[in-house]
Amino acid sequence: MEESPDAVLIRRAMAEVTPVADKVTSYFYALLFVRHPDLRSLFPPAMDTQRDRLLRALLTAAEHIDNTDVLVDYLQNLGRGHRKYGTRAEHYPAVGECLIGALSKYAAAVWDEEMEAAWIRTYTTISQIMIDAAAADELRAPAWWYAEIVTHDLRTPDVAVVTVRPDQPYPFLAGQYTSLETPWWPRIWRHYSFAAAPRSDGLLSFHVKAVPAGWVSNALVHRARPGDIVRLGPPAGSMTVDHTTDSGLLCLGGGTGIAPIKALVEDVAEHGERRPVEVFYGARTDHDLYDIDTMLRLQQSHPWLSVRAIIDQQAHQQLPDAVRAYGPWNEYDAYLSGPPGMIRSGVDALRDIGIPSERIRHDSVEELVAAGS
Repeated sequence: MEESPDAVLIRRAMAEVTPVADKVTSYFYALLFVRHPDLRSLFPPAMDTQRDRLLRALLTAAEHIDNTDVLVDYLQNLGRGHRKYGTRAEHYPAVGECLIGALSKYAAAVWDEEMEAAWIRTYTTISQIMIDAAAADELRAPAWWYAEIVTHDLRTPDVAVVTVRPDQPYPFLAGQYTSLETPWWPRIWRHYSFAAAPRSDGLLSFHVKAVPAGWVSNALVHRARPGDIVRLGPPAGSMTVDHTTDSGLLCLGGGTGIAPIKALVEDVAEHGERRPVEVFYGARTDHDLYDIDTMLRLQQSHPWLSVRAIIDQQAHQQLPDAVRAYGPWNEYDAYLSGPPGMIRSGVDALRDIGIPSERIRHDSVEELVAAGS
């Protein structure tokens, strides 16, 4: 598809600023907090955890200005998600002004009036989609939900299954994810997938792996206890089951990425369908298969479900390689969940064996869009 004139100019500026992204980020926030000190309270006290999230999101959106389907869905999720920070429509012009200021400084070699006009048009489009999504969401949902931790199950020394009870109904679909904030690190939010399909008792479960220097994950695994109160942002993500077809489901889950895969299996079961579901559960070691018993119990209950554990150290092959050994998969919709690297290699492998891109769904949307996948 031929690029629009604005997209050509956007990419030219991006090529200039990408090698110095850290400097652009620092300058952007310096401008924002000096010119608009009232906005500082919307961000975490320790900015090293925020880092380049906002700027990266804006630049990702700008880079995909010609890809309307991806762009609109991505921006609407961002707009809805930003409500939990206290973001309002009048904040967007300030962010745009400082974005232009940072770009014009670090893309000075290619910056001119035409380039600036392209960025202003692009940012205006981006911000309006986000503002409209937030306004529509405000009519039907709170900016966040409070939720009480009711059970905390430490499955391994660094993986916990955390179940919470929201303070009001929380509508979501199996395969989606939410953002979660703990009381110990205010305004620091991290994404976690729902580990079960919607339940009649309204409880929500998450699989959390404590990662090095992970403030939220370590708090949830090692510090959280029943009775603690967390905050949840709105549900997001499109890795959901299409119940209008009878295609099989090919599911790849790596590590705690098995959580939304389990939710998808429950969703198929609750709809009473008998479509084949093939689950490949990837792990580095036996120790990492912390939820294999649950998956095997589901397999015993549902004859249409097949679960295969793929352990790297035993199989001497990565999860995507193992999937190639089975099949054919041309009648299946594919779902991938896990670390971004696994998702990227999995998407490549599935395309290689003939599954079209429109039948491949995955989480980690921001990471993958930013990587150009």
